[in-house]
Amino acid sequence: MKIKLIAAACLLLIINVVIAQDLTSKKGSPILPEAGDWGIGLDATPFFNYAGNFFGKGGATTVTTGSVQTASHYTNRAPTWNFLANNFSITGKKFVTAKTAYRATVRLGFNNTTTKNQVTDRSITAAPVYPAVPFKIENSWKQSYTNVGVSFGIEKRRGKTRLQGFYGVEGGISFSSGKNVYKYGNALATGSKNPVSVDVVNDAFTNATGTETVNITKDTYNSDARIKEDKSGLGFNIGARAFIGAEFFIAPKMSIAGEFGWGIGYGFSGKPKTTLESIGNNGTQLVVGQQDISGTKISKFYFDNDNKNSLFGPSGTIRLNLYF
Repeated sequence: MKIKLIAAACLLLIINVVIAQDLTSKKGSPILPEAGDWGIGLDATPFFNYAGNFFGKGGATTVTTGSVQTASHYTNRAPTWNFLANNFSITGKKFVTAKTAYRATVRLGFNNTTTKNQVTDRSITAAPVYPAVPFKIENSWKQSYTNVGVSFGIEKRRGKTRLQGFYGVEGGISFSSGKNVYKYGNALATGSKNPVSVDVVNDAFTNATGTETVNITKDTYNSDARIKEDKSGLGFNIGARAFIGAEFFIAPKMSIAGEFGWGIGYGFSGKPKTTLESIGNNGTQLVVGQQDISGTKISKFYFDNDNKNSLFGPSGTIRLNLYF
């Protein structure tokens, strides 16, 4: 895969070296960004993969017939429009002069989702008589999260050709939190008349793909338990960095770029907390009990080099820039 990426990059470089270093296109459009231009950045990897597959047939489709697998034909999927950062931050620039730009990254994420299930009302002991349907009661699951991150910096540029160098500084801050709250229509009960235990089937909620139960677990005594509240610890990060990089314009106001950085930062994740309810023996009888279980608190301080292009850790170090 690395060979394919290098081959695609070299091809782009060769094409542009052959072209005269005129900083306007054949139609007279400027190649480099100008004062007042805006820019956005995205992960360039899908585009390199797309170009590389033309050379190495990397998009083979495998067809299975019985127990035999054969590569019947080759496909090359179109590149996807990906965030630079794996935390879904949007990265952009604003040029105040042809050689100076402000750069910023922002993530504003808020979510509240409620899921409701109808389950059998286990407080009703009498069986329904046809054609009546069983009495139902409601379980609910409320999910919420917050992700807020912003960074701001200034970028200076050098160079008079399609190959531009840049450098500058940036700083930023981010917060994150999340919580799941589960409410059950059937309260747990230990009475001999109509006991209600944890129902690992009917009380269960599953993840988005329906493959994993998210609210039924075990308590510290290895008894079946259901989660009432699951809260992540508050996440916090702050830092600043200096950066230097290079950018090559492959078309008018379209470039491939990468950078190195060096900075300092601090972050922490507060203790997550899970509240469970279950039935257990207190030594003399069965009782309904609740447990509050805390996780691990993490803090970090870093002072190091990096090869990323945002304070908050993009997954792609090579980016495609578009200016307009």
